[in-house]
Amino acid sequence: MSLELAVEERERYAKEGFFVRESVFGPKDLVSFRAAAERVAKAAEHAALEKATAIAAAKAADGDDYRIDGNRYVEAADATVQFEHASDSKAIRVIEPFVHLDPVFDAFVEDPRLIVPLCGVLDSDRVALWTDKINMKRPREGSGFKWHQDSPYWSHVCGHCDKLPNVMITLDDADRENGCFRLIPGSHKDGFLPGLDDGTALGPLFTNPNSFDEDSQWYAEVPAGSLVVFSAHTVHGSEPNRSDRDRRAIVLTYQPSDEPMFKRDGVRNFSKFA
Repeated sequence: MSLELAVEERERYAKEGFFVRESVFGPKDLVSFRAAAERVAKAAEHAALEKATAIAAAKAADGDDYRIDGNRYVEAADATVQFEHASDSKAIRVIEPFVHLDPVFDAFVEDPRLIVPLCGVLDSDRVALWTDKINMKRPREGSGFKWHQDSPYWSHVCGHCDKLPNVMITLDDADRENGCFRLIPGSHKDGFLPGLDDGTALGPLFTNPNSFDEDSQWYAEVPAGSLVVFSAHTVHGSEPNRSDRDRRAIVLTYQPSDEPMFKRDGVRNFSKFA
């Protein structure tokens, strides 16, 4: 099967703001990725604990361990580590960036199975990494994500938000019971949509439901190893994980070549011919 972007995929991305490739990565890949995901989570958990201990001993700034709208974040291991919403939770929700924490993922970002179709999305032979994050979504405690676009979050530091395609890679079989990814087809066409005016700090980053038709949502009920490529303007979210299964997923965001990364110094360019 060709890795090149198909005409149908290009048309769907333009019309609906996303396209899907199922089972791109096989069992051997998934064993490696899942093991690496758990190593990353352990490293982030250890770094966050060290940071909290240092703060308690007045050896680090309070700003390294903070809460926004009641949710805990820790700046540790050169990453932002977000914990689950329960006040006493020690479960990690999201780590961004994360690929630098494990060599498997550091190499993964240049896998041709990702780079070739993303080059097609951007009509270029080369792309650069913008940011990378991993969602752990643990059984019974993995919380949901409210409807949002990624572009408003990045707009204060990026002038090309319409050229930031995301690719989500599922590490586990995903369905509605374990809180699969969902999105609103066509919601990318109007660019930045209004946020919530609910008095919270993060409210403006969540999309006002009056701006789209929630009944049109598409559920990413796809097998492990699948790709969902979607625009930074596409409204998306997920429900909590109500199952006894993990629903881990990686989201990598690419951009035109030679542009610097979001949360890390430098530029990481990749060629479809590498």
